[in-house]
Amino acid sequence: MKRNILAKVATAGALAVGVAACGDLTGLNRNPNSPTEAPPGALFTRAVSMTAQRWIGSGYDLRQTEWLAQHFGEVFYPDEDRYVRLGAAQTTGSFDNPYVTELEDLKKVVEAGEEQEKPGISAPAMVLQTYGFGYITDSFGDVPYSDALNGDVEGGSLLPAYDAQKDIYDGFFTTLDAATQALSGATGTGLGNADPIYGGDFEMWQKFSNSLRLRFAMRLSNVDPAKAAAQIQAALDAPGGVFENNDDAATIPWPGDGIVDHPWTVNFQTRDDHRMSRTLMDILIATNDPRMPIVAQPVQDSSLYPGGYGGMPNGLSADSAGKYAKLASRPGEIFYGGQTTNGYFGSPTNAARPSYFMTYAEVAFIKAEAAERGWGGLTPAQAEEFYEEGIRSSMEQWGVTNATAIANYLADPAVAYKGGVDGLKQIGLQKWIAFIGDGGQAWAEWRRTCQPETIRPGPAAIVRFVPRRFYYSTTETQANGSNVAAAVARQGPDDFQTRIYWDSEKGVTCPAGYPEGA
Repeated sequence: MKRNILAKVATAGALAVGVAACGDLTGLNRNPNSPTEAPPGALFTRAVSMTAQRWIGSGYDLRQTEWLAQHFGEVFYPDEDRYVRLGAAQTTGSFDNPYVTELEDLKKVVEAGEEQEKPGISAPAMVLQTYGFGYITDSFGDVPYSDALNGDVEGGSLLPAYDAQKDIYDGFFTTLDAATQALSGATGTGLGNADPIYGGDFEMWQKFSNSLRLRFAMRLSNVDPAKAAAQIQAALDAPGGVFENNDDAATIPWPGDGIVDHPWTVNFQTRDDHRMSRTLMDILIATNDPRMPIVAQPVQDSSLYPGGYGGMPNGLSADSAGKYAKLASRPGEIFYGGQTTNGYFGSPTNAARPSYFMTYAEVAFIKAEAAERGWGGLTPAQAEEFYEEGIRSSMEQWGVTNATAIANYLADPAVAYKGGVDGLKQIGLQKWIAFIGDGGQAWAEWRRTCQPETIRPGPAAIVRFVPRRFYYSTTETQANGSNVAAAVARQGPDDFQTRIYWDSEKGVTCPAGYPEGA
């Protein structure tokens, strides 16, 4: 049923038009013969699909942040891997488009649910909207938030002010708490089958809301540990609890019908410029990680990697990168939907593989870190249990079924939990591995933890550090320049090197001699 809904939504839905973050500008030019409103269910379904395609699909994720996280390398057209095509002109869409499409749609769903006094409609939209705002602020820092999406309401502004990221995060905690509380004891109808994630299940949306609150809480670990600890406690104590197993994970199923497919399989239908990063593959090879043959394919030319698997360095020039076409592993067959213009890889069934908004593995690793830090009513004695649970659930998510292989992996001296500062590094590293397929979260966690320590800009990169943030949108600097300037004055220069609020050096252990600004 959920797949049918997604397929229908792909052929329908009105397109929102407007200036970035400024709401709807179409009020003066509406066609009286065309509808201007849509049922909240249809808007929500469309917003779910667009949110997934944007942040964990083939644009922001597969064409921008996977290079920064160094899960993948770019073999034929390495401009993104060198950060050349990660400037303002190229990342403008990641800033502008969410405001005028899915975030605006979700605002209307929230309004409809509140008007009808149906928290089963408004609360999931609040959660998903917060999820999307999270990627925006974690990529750019200070952004329009409290003043955004109000351009079409009385008293609203078409030139929204930028909120400080500290205040945005406070808004996240308030919104997620409100969504969770609203769903407690809620009755009546919700989104039902218009909800591709949980089918309108109120309790599951509570779990997602609280789990997302955990994500944002831990993100503050270095800049405001007291608030991080308090919010982790609040999330764990909130009605409905957090994810408890892989079945709880927030996922979107794709029809896989050739019309609406998994975004990565669509990308790989015609592109063959992705190879596995040496940063990731060296780590997987060193511990004989059972996920390796799933997330990577054997090399075509084993002269460089006799073991059959290997990666390429990131940030190479075009001439140097092209040499790794056969020497480095392609992404795993699981990411390919069958016959492509470059040969046959994977299976057509992969086009229906779900995308993960948030996984149980992430929650387990957050609890492991909280336990090691003594937060949320947890103790360091529990950290190893949650750490191993995070690894097992990630293995299960990727289809690893060999219990002996998993046990051997957990017993590897490099993997076996050490506790203390070393334990926090292990948690950060395993979390980064588990985020394969979600480059935005992997990049964010690397900035917070400096794990893995081997991430470096490549030799042909245009700066000598891995970017800490994206440049602001070119359309925003043109249309909303005074508010952009105010944000820059508060946050720091509009460049790759400026650290956003939570990206603090406090508590982060990076290797000696790390490049300035990294």
